Amino acid sequence: MARVVTIRTVAERAGCSIATVSRVINGSARTSPEVEARVRAAVQELGFRPSEIGRSLKTLRTRTLGVVIPSLTNPVFALSVSGMEDGARQRRHTLLLTTTDYDPTREPEMVETLVAQNVAGLVLTVTNADSNPSLDLLEAEGIPYVLVYNEPTRPDRAAVCVDNAGATRALTEAMIADGHRRIVYLGGRFASSDRSRRRYLGYVTAMEGAGLPPEPAVELDYLGDAEGHARALAALFRDRHHPTAALCSNDLLAISVAGALRKLGLEVPGDVSVAGFDGISLGSLITPALATIATPNRRMGERAVEKLFEMIEQGEPPSIEHLDYTIRPGGTLASAPGGTAEAREQHPPCAAYQTVPPSSSPTSD
Repeated sequence: MARVVTIRTVAERAGCSIATVSRVINGSARTSPEVEARVRAAVQELGFRPSEIGRSLKTLRTRTLGVVIPSLTNPVFALSVSGMEDGARQRRHTLLLTTTDYDPTREPEMVETLVAQNVAGLVLTVTNADSNPSLDLLEAEGIPYVLVYNEPTRPDRAAVCVDNAGATRALTEAMIADGHRRIVYLGGRFASSDRSRRRYLGYVTAMEGAGLPPEPAVELDYLGDAEGHARALAALFRDRHHPTAALCSNDLLAISVAGALRKLGLEVPGDVSVAGFDGISLGSLITPALATIATPNRRMGERAVEKLFEMIEQGEPPSIEHLDYTIRPGGTLASAPGGTAEAREQHPPCAAYQTVPPSSSPTSD
């Protein structure tokens, strides 16, 4: 498979910053002849073709905001888009929406398409917030953006999110307090979701903190059905000493996993407890109701638009903003089979089943 050549690739070959490559390509500022020669040589050697981004900056931007999300199939993103629409409408802007289907190779195309439409700024959920050519390019060209759900470790990237690792750690601790000792993390593909990776880290931290061995992450397709998930999980859960709890990286996956476990002849929560992450309303409609981390999805989208306009109109610098989350109890989470009062005394319940504000959220280190 041919390597995708981006502005980052050119910068690496030329031994300079992405911003310097952008200045040379667009002629927006002077650089030394030596650096300019290196950049132009790298462009020629790599066959780099500049995007429409630089050219679009020379035209008047519209009263439109670009939105890039993985999918509308998951209600969590539909809720955040609803919040974005409210925020944009209050400022007499409209949304131009695209989806990537969790495919990182589609992100550059979607971003360039939106910027070519002269959007005023972008709100995005990407596969990887820390290493992302599309975000590098937006920054190099001075195009404002805010991430939602992504939780970058880089403080120079604007984002509205929750403490993914801290929330998952708190939920894992609640499972441990219920007597569970073998807990497995079932997550979306790490290559498609940095949120899934961060949530796994929270699980690992909780297990190690309790002196329990964390299980390797089991990566699954988000949109798989119960039949497919049952096949994927059969070997793990048909073992006589199977896990007594499954922590899933999102609610849709958790609902499918609960169905898969029943197909394998296991009761939820009698044999295996299941919990998710997101707090979509569908989780409260199933029987038993899904235990989950409830996140403020609509508010997240609304706040992202507010933050974007603070950057555009007031010159606010990029920052990462954490919103509250809530650990929501549900019928899918119960005491471990054979759990003892002694186990619960050894690992008392954490501050579960209550709202956890950003200032007091468990750390994600």
